[in-house]
Amino acid sequence: MAVRFGDFSLDCDRRLLSRGGEPVPLARKAFDFLDVLVAARPRALSKEQIRDRVWPKTVVSESTVNGLLGELRTALGDNAREPRYIRTVHGFGYAFVAETAEAPVELPSPAASVISPTRLTARLLWEDRLIPLSPGENVLGRDEDVNVRIDAPSVSRRHALITITAGEPASIEDLGSKNGTWVGGRRLEGGPTPLTDGAALRLGKIELLFLDSKEKGSTQTVAE
Repeated sequence: MAVRFGDFSLDCDRRLLSRGGEPVPLARKAFDFLDVLVAARPRALSKEQIRDRVWPKTVVSESTVNGLLGELRTALGDNAREPRYIRTVHGFGYAFVAETAEAPVELPSPAASVISPTRLTARLLWEDRLIPLSPGENVLGRDEDVNVRIDAPSVSRRHALITITAGEPASIEDLGSKNGTWVGGRRLEGGPTPLTDGAALRLGKIELLFLDSKEKGSTQTVAE
């Protein structure tokens, strides 16, 4: 059986998160994070409990937990200020708050095993972490309520904005950050700047890589 919430279906046995019958790409640890929260629902888990279950026998920083949470919220289209799925329990941890129901496992159609070139499949690569970007506006920064949280001293609370629109090139613009936003070694000034697949980004001292598989003109297998 799978667990349904909102438009999503979570099949822990097959390690598959799907939306409308199509797989939602999630990094392995992001899936583990979601699995732990859903299994404990509606009980809140402390950050220590989450670390022990997602990273057993491994010491990780609080910024790692927060960064993975930002990745998960982006994949779900969730918002920390008005959460539909994951609520922040300030000073403690997190809780899964969406209504759930058990449902038969959805088998994806053959077409769902590949990503269409026209589907929005943009991501950011930060160190060894792949962060999916949602359609529309994605705010990057240190605040807990941003879409992509990058907890680093050189990154402003609301540092930059990446916009993903179907049929149009992705774009990035600086949001008045202290240490600047850079694309390909050039500091951004003024309005949005187009992004292409493989563009090297820098927020303050943090380096990222923009990946946009829809530009490649061919299908690719969904990675875990």
